[in-house]
Amino acid sequence: MKILDAHQHFWRYKPEQDSWITAEMSVLRRDYLPADLAPELKRNGVSACISVQAAQSECETEFLLEQAAANDFVAGVVGWADLCAPDIEQKLAGWADRDQLCGFRHIVQGESDVNFLLRKDFQRGIDTLTLRGLTYDILVFPHQLGAVLEFVRRHPEQPFVIDHLAKPYIADGFIDGWEVLMRAIGECENVYCKISGMVTEAQWENWRYGDFEPYLGVVLESFGPKRLMFGSDWPVCRLAATYEEVLRIAKDFAAQLGPDEQKDFFYRNAATFYGI
Repeated sequence: MKILDAHQHFWRYKPEQDSWITAEMSVLRRDYLPADLAPELKRNGVSACISVQAAQSECETEFLLEQAAANDFVAGVVGWADLCAPDIEQKLAGWADRDQLCGFRHIVQGESDVNFLLRKDFQRGIDTLTLRGLTYDILVFPHQLGAVLEFVRRHPEQPFVIDHLAKPYIADGFIDGWEVLMRAIGECENVYCKISGMVTEAQWENWRYGDFEPYLGVVLESFGPKRLMFGSDWPVCRLAATYEEVLRIAKDFAAQLGPDEQKDFFYRNAATFYGI
């Protein structure tokens, strides 16, 4: 069965740029490049990946596109651009010939404005993505899901995917508020969800598969097997698990799906969403 890893990162570590990598994340304080990921993909039978931005600069987007151009297994790039910029249309036009650029992401989880997604200038940027057939990855914390619900309802033609199940409070076992909003968001058929990033929301040194089951049950019921996709969140996952362990979580989850649905989850959904 073909596997497309719909969420991983590359970076050249720079302390001033990567200040989010704190002392307790020392394993991440180094370069992570395609040469580091390739053996992991081969060892685990993963044929391709989507590289997602980790820094908010256009230089980051160019860096990721360079890595994709030099490595066939990098099937697509989710970059960054200032979607609030008045010249966003011209910026996107400048990348129009970069076939591996699938879409964009903003690190909304780091914004102090809980309604950042609802800013008029940001929504204008989303409209520009829609016109150009580009995707948008939603990276938020659970307390921002109210804004996400209104946001996705305002843009029914835009393909969205929620990264990391919107980072539920797995370590604390909180689920109710997150569940209500994720179920409502799942009613929007233009929104997908990535099964990714869970191990770093659990207790890093003491997680087990059962910790994830309630949250996985909610997203399966809310989005269905046609709008879920696997992502490793490598190398960030290394804070709590190996690549093989993260993939095993996804395989354990997918065991309840039919054979064709497993193919959707591990490859076809992401390939369709990102236009691979």
